[in-house]
Amino acid sequence: MSERTGRPGSLLDSVGGPRDLKTLGADELPRLAAEIRDLLISSTARGGGHLGPNLGVVELTIALHRVFDSPRDRILWDTGHQAYVHKMLTGRAGRFDTLRQEGGLSGYPSQAESEHDVIENSHASTALSYADGLAKAYKLRRESDRTVVAVIGDGALTGGMAWEALNNIAASKDLPLIIVVNDNGRSYSPTIGGLASHLASLRATQRYEDMLEFVKDNLAKVPVVGPPVYDALHGVKKGIKDVLAPQVMFEDLGLKYIGLVDGHDEQAVEAALRKARGFRRPVIVHVLTKKGFGYSFAENHDEDCFHSPSAFDPLTGEEKPKPHGWTNVFSQEIVRLAAERQDIVAITAAMLGPVGLIPFSEAYPDRLYDVGIAEQHALTSAAGLALGGLHPVVAVYATFLNRAFDQLLMDVALHRLPVTVVLDRAGVTGDDGASHNGMWDLSILQVIPGLSIAVPRDEPRLRELLAEAVEVEDGPTVVRYPKGPVAAEIEAVGRIGGMDVLRAAPSPADAEGMEGMESAEQADADSDVDADVLLVSVGPMAELCVEAAALLDAQGISATVVDPRWVKPLDEALVTTAAAHKLVVVVEDNGRVGGVGDAVARTLRDADVDVPVRTYGIPQRFLDHAKRAKILGEIGLTAQGIAREITEAVAKRSPALENQPAR
Repeated sequence: MSERTGRPGSLLDSVGGPRDLKTLGADELPRLAAEIRDLLISSTARGGGHLGPNLGVVELTIALHRVFDSPRDRILWDTGHQAYVHKMLTGRAGRFDTLRQEGGLSGYPSQAESEHDVIENSHASTALSYADGLAKAYKLRRESDRTVVAVIGDGALTGGMAWEALNNIAASKDLPLIIVVNDNGRSYSPTIGGLASHLASLRATQRYEDMLEFVKDNLAKVPVVGPPVYDALHGVKKGIKDVLAPQVMFEDLGLKYIGLVDGHDEQAVEAALRKARGFRRPVIVHVLTKKGFGYSFAENHDEDCFHSPSAFDPLTGEEKPKPHGWTNVFSQEIVRLAAERQDIVAITAAMLGPVGLIPFSEAYPDRLYDVGIAEQHALTSAAGLALGGLHPVVAVYATFLNRAFDQLLMDVALHRLPVTVVLDRAGVTGDDGASHNGMWDLSILQVIPGLSIAVPRDEPRLRELLAEAVEVEDGPTVVRYPKGPVAAEIEAVGRIGGMDVLRAAPSPADAEGMEGMESAEQADADSDVDADVLLVSVGPMAELCVEAAALLDAQGISATVVDPRWVKPLDEALVTTAAAHKLVVVVEDNGRVGGVGDAVARTLRDADVDVPVRTYGIPQRFLDHAKRAKILGEIGLTAQGIAREITEAVAKRSPALENQPAR
């Protein structure tokens, strides 16, 4: 059932689903497209979202739902950030004011929202593999009346997994599978690489098609000789195309090719899709679109065509000011380090702007490599750069590092190569939902031998730890930080080994306790303090831990707060420090299983230190979208929540503590 937009006379309001869309006349579709664009702009202006990609697929999405019968036919989006229009046309237009808000519409396809949403993973280059398996399943189940359609952006075709899928799809000659290449020359920023150059040249050959039509129309008017001459010219058409157009790249795989199609001509797209559906075999439909189409501020935005703007003024296109964020700090610091170190090079996987490497690319264009949506290649290429005597810095979102685990393990770490991986958007990211939360890295990276991981708590520590990371020459390093504004600066009150002491527990015999420590030696001298709780704060959890320690102090519970700075390997001083406390609590914005908390517990066990360890982190489940602060509150990562549970734990005997399940 459609949820209405509530706008009088709205054509979009009359579309409760794909069936309603099919009843509209061709002359009504431009008006529908205009209404969709208005809603896209107004909705994303309020709370941000993926505007540019969706403005570019309005006509394409209308055509898809007029030609195919979703959900009987399955439409898969790669990546799902271009599926806003799909949501509108499948009964969700009336809820678009809730986009990316808690309890509202997800920014990606969601199976929980609609039977029309098939896959919801926002990681690119996957849809063709899903489509291959889905089409084969329907074939085996003898459901021959179903078609699978995969919509993939040209940027996602830079990912190797897409080509693995194409290789298999091409071998299945009788699968009713249609691949729509949404070619806008961009993923986030302009698409790069050899494939992008091929597609760009194919766009240019539209002039060839126009010329052919012109010749056909005019020769037909010439009596007697006209038609034979045209037939002769048409006979060499294939040869001309082989020279001019890289569509043979697809045809040589055995895939039928239809294109180029003007993606903003709804009727032309419909005709191409109907033709493709009739083949009942794998077909490529190459659709040319313009990212941000129909909204001048997006079309003319050089960096990323309003790929994913924050809230903005729809009348001026001006984005609201963003707070000083972690990405900004990295962006500044990597440029500074590169000025000092000629061996530093940077790599990004189609995320030049989002990870903060635009200033680096402007300062050192010859030392920046954008490999496209190809994280696996990024890491192994970095290994090659390191073998060649350079120090690569690979900047990616934390969630996307999952895709390159094997390369980091076997291609980088095995060879003990000096590669620094910078993980942006680590921990809870919030608005973008389950697939974007960077909650896995501190767990999966623990198993890599020789890898060191730094987690800064604030801006000075990010600058400090990044500089330390690029100095490591005998193995890979990782620096990770969250999304959003930089955390409040917290100065250390002392050092224990390599760990910063952020708050020292007062000694029962000495009210001043460990306050004012200035050296590791002084810290070690005081390590026999019989304090209640050692709070091990991981990175940006520092402010929360210091606040929790103050709340504990008010309850008569003494607490020391330390920031390890480097969480892999853990500092040896952690063992003696933990032994001087009755309870160790680790707080991290990573999944609890296999993270820093587990590493701390293992380290203490190996040293025969029998102090119980409790871990507070992210529960091992896929989190619904909401603001970061809201999610942290719901999963118990607040100073009040942690202080309350520690108070209850300290009140019990130590043996009971060891048997309690950690959060």
